[in-house]
Amino acid sequence: MPHPIRVPLLLGFLSLLQVLPALAGKIMPARHADEIASEKKSDIVDGITDEKLRLSEAQMQWWRDAKLGLFIHWGIYAVPAKGEWYQHFAKIPNEEYAKYADRFNPKHFSADAWVAVAKAAGMQYVVLTARHHDGYALWDSPASYGDFTSVKRAAHRDFIAEYVKSVRDAGLRVGLYYSPMDWRFPGYFKPKELPENAALMKKQGYGQIEELVSKYGKIDVLWYDGAWLNMEGSDADAAWFWEPLKLNATVRKYQPDVVMNPRSGREGDFICKEGGGKMTGKIIRRPWEKCLNLNQATWGYNKHRNLMSRDAVITMFVNVLVRGGNMLLNVGPDADGVIPPADVARLKEFGDWVRDNQEAIYGTRAGPFEPVDDVYGTTHKGNRVYLHLLASRGDAGEIKLPALKQKIKKARLLSDDAPVKFTQTDSGIIIEAPAKKPGKPAEIVVFELDSPAAD
Repeated sequence: MPHPIRVPLLLGFLSLLQVLPALAGKIMPARHADEIASEKKSDIVDGITDEKLRLSEAQMQWWRDAKLGLFIHWGIYAVPAKGEWYQHFAKIPNEEYAKYADRFNPKHFSADAWVAVAKAAGMQYVVLTARHHDGYALWDSPASYGDFTSVKRAAHRDFIAEYVKSVRDAGLRVGLYYSPMDWRFPGYFKPKELPENAALMKKQGYGQIEELVSKYGKIDVLWYDGAWLNMEGSDADAAWFWEPLKLNATVRKYQPDVVMNPRSGREGDFICKEGGGKMTGKIIRRPWEKCLNLNQATWGYNKHRNLMSRDAVITMFVNVLVRGGNMLLNVGPDADGVIPPADVARLKEFGDWVRDNQEAIYGTRAGPFEPVDDVYGTTHKGNRVYLHLLASRGDAGEIKLPALKQKIKKARLLSDDAPVKFTQTDSGIIIEAPAKKPGKPAEIVVFELDSPAAD
């Protein structure tokens, strides 16, 4: 996945650990570790701006209503099963690494099976890595340098075509991830010293993006990654090279409504926040998305397993939801195309909770109250406010809330309609907090108002 730690000594240490058999696959991808250290920073809010490329609020509505997406990291890195950064950390020469493409021939790949997992988890959109930093493309790509694709190598299949059809047929939104970075090009590491080679990589990137947005029908999300050059700086720092306004003008020509993230160096339609670090603080008013791993080892398939618990996933999601964000939760299918059974079971558990509480999730907006870390946050829709009480709130019998201009007609638990006692005055609201129950990481109180809640 994303961006490396930019401290040479630490990067060298991580590289050494990654190739040790006893520890291989247990090291987090570098950007993941880096982002955890600076979780409060938005990703590329200062990118190049062009209002003509930005979607309107109406065009963004489906995405803001969706709340949940399934991220899928899959490629030939699933063969060594040590994560998507394995080639870089282990310093595997390109010609040696390319041999994994001759072994990548997934016999049990089923896009329909993936989609079934996404739906069971309550996901409304899916984003698949069409091509990661290693340069291997999961589709028939004439623009690919050296025909490094799933159609031209051992698999002889256009996985993107199969994936797009399945997602669309299931009524979910289609997302594609693409990294213009390509470790096979020396010009990526030295774009100014090797301008001709770098230009060849850029030509490949433009060509492949145009293929993805023109060959597969409507694409709902284009999720860029890896625009930064030579493992340094940010995506915006590399905008001089990639010319993201030019690139994304081409995207808009084919896909006028596609939702794009900011990692091409353009400001983007939403903010990315990456990694498993805790979400705290106030509501973020711009559209934003939290992406993180279900298996906390790596984004791509890894034999080492470190799954988030069901309650940890729910707690993370609630903390994202009440701050106005979407959650894009990642899985990494194995080399045979199968999402690990433990991942499937955990997603199903999460999806069961989502379905039980969907009224307070889909189509809502954050607020009207600012979240209080580890205690509560709110969402609202129409004449209802949903108070999400976290299990970490302590044992206080009463919860004090700010004042609300609308009159509360009724308060009840979403789970069983049990009434919740409350007192409302001009200075605030006091509710009698429901007792915490085992296995309930979040309890939701519904306030029925006499008029719509404001954003």
